[in-house]
Amino acid sequence: MRSFMANIYRLGIKELWSLVRDPMMLVLIVYTFTVSIYVAATAMPESLHNAPIAIVDEDGSSLSARIIASFYPPHFKTPIIISLAEVDAGMDRGEYTFALNIPPNFQRDVLAGNAPAIQLNIDATLMSQAFTGNSYIQQIITSEVNEFVLRYRSTAVPPVGLALRMRFNPNLEKSWFGSLMEIINNVTMLSIILTGAALIREREHGTIEHLLVMPVTPAEIMLAKVWSMGLVVLVAALVALVFVVQGLLQVPVHGSVALFMLAAALHLFATTSMGIFLATLARSMPQFGMLLVLVLLPLQLLSGGVTPRESMPELVQNLMLAAPTTHFVSAGQAILYRGAGIDVVWPQFLLILAIGSLLFFASLMRFRKTISQMV
Repeated sequence: MRSFMANIYRLGIKELWSLVRDPMMLVLIVYTFTVSIYVAATAMPESLHNAPIAIVDEDGSSLSARIIASFYPPHFKTPIIISLAEVDAGMDRGEYTFALNIPPNFQRDVLAGNAPAIQLNIDATLMSQAFTGNSYIQQIITSEVNEFVLRYRSTAVPPVGLALRMRFNPNLEKSWFGSLMEIINNVTMLSIILTGAALIREREHGTIEHLLVMPVTPAEIMLAKVWSMGLVVLVAALVALVFVVQGLLQVPVHGSVALFMLAAALHLFATTSMGIFLATLARSMPQFGMLLVLVLLPLQLLSGGVTPRESMPELVQNLMLAAPTTHFVSAGQAILYRGAGIDVVWPQFLLILAIGSLLFFASLMRFRKTISQMV
C-alpha cells in the first residue's frame, strides 16, 4: 500500500510539473477563473434594456402624447416618430423591435366610451425581449389611458394583499447568479480538459511508453492524473470564489465554503475520470476537442445551471440524473445560495460519489485496453 500511494504521489507531481511547463494551459486556467467569471457576472443584461421602439401617431392628441412620453430609458429607447408607410421597411431592416400605431380619433373614441384598438408590431426574432416588452407596453398604455380618463392616478385596492419577500437575492442581482454558476460550470469544463489533455499530451510526446516500462499500474497512472488535475481546479475555484466572487464582485455566499469545496472535490473525481475516458477515445487534441463539445454542452445546459430543470421535458430531466453535474449544481446552489448544510445535501453527495465511481472504473477499463493495444 505504501508503494501504491508513493507511486500515485510521484506521478501526480510529474503531472503538475508538466502543467507548469505548458503556458497555454496556465493561461486557460487563469482566464477561466478570473476574467471569464467576471464577464459572466457583469455581462448579463436585463431582458428588456434600451429596446428600440417607433410610434406612428395618427391621432396627434394629448392622450397620444402622454403615451409617447411614457416610453423612456432604461427599458426603452426614446421613441422614434415615424409614418405608417415606414413601419414595415424599418422592421425589415431591424431598426426597432416595437412599432406602435395609434389610430386617428383615438382620444375621441376613448372619451366616448368606445374600445379603440392600438396596433403593436413586434420583431419576434428577439424572443425574450419581445415577450417581456409586449407585457410592459400593454401595462403602460392601459395605465396611461385609465389615468387620462379618470383625471388622476389611482389603482384599485385588491381584496387580498400579497406580501412579496425575495429570499437569498433581495434585489434580484443577476451577477449573484452568473458568477457562482460560472464557477460551477468552469469546474466541470476545466477538469475534463486538463485530465484529457494530460493523457493525450503524453501520447503525442511519447512519454506514455516510458510509463509502461515503469513498475506502475494503470490505476496508479489514472489516480495520479485525477488528484493532480483535480487539485489544480479545486485551488483555482477556491481562489476565484474568495477573491473574484466575494472580493471583486461583492457577491455574498450564504453557506459554507468548505462544504462547497467538498462537493467540488467529489464532482472533480467524476469529471476527471470522464476526461480520461474521452482521451482514450480520441487520438489527437482536435478529436478530443470535438468530443468535448458533444459532452460539455449538454452537461452545462441541461444540468440546471442555466435554466431550471423543472422547465425541461421530463425525458431530459430523467436522463440528466445520470450526469454528475446535475447533482453538483443542485448541491452548489443549495450551499452557496441558501446556506444548506450537510443534512440537506448529503443525497447529492452520495449520488456524485456513486456516479464518479462508475465513471472511474469505466475509464480504468478503457485505459487498460488502450495501453494493452500500445504494448
